[in-house]
Amino acid sequence: MAKYLFKVQLTTDGLKGLLREGASARREVVTRMVEGLGGRVETMYWAFGDDDVYVTAELPGNTSAAAMGMVVSAAGGVRTSTVVLLSADEIDEAVRQQVDYRAPGA
Repeated sequence: MAKYLFKVQLTTDGLKGLLREGASARREVVTRMVEGLGGRVETMYWAFGDDDVYVTAELPGNTSAAAMGMVVSAAGGVRTSTVVLLSADEIDEAVRQQVDYRAPGA
């Protein structure tokens, strides 16, 4: 399964919902959603700064991650951005691939 980092920014409505329901209830919602897509939540942390929540999850693939991000963002309580996470083995495999490329002006 592929791994993803979801960076979440709460909107005003999302923050109101968090204050009303609490963080544990929101984690349960996220866990059900990810499991419903055939994945699993690895971590979920609230944070200070530009992003309010960080979720790492395993999902079957990019289409599942895209579907989750779109549906969650469209609901209006949060804005999300998704980072595909690669293991050392995946990077090693990428390094072994032959890429035909010439830099501009070279």
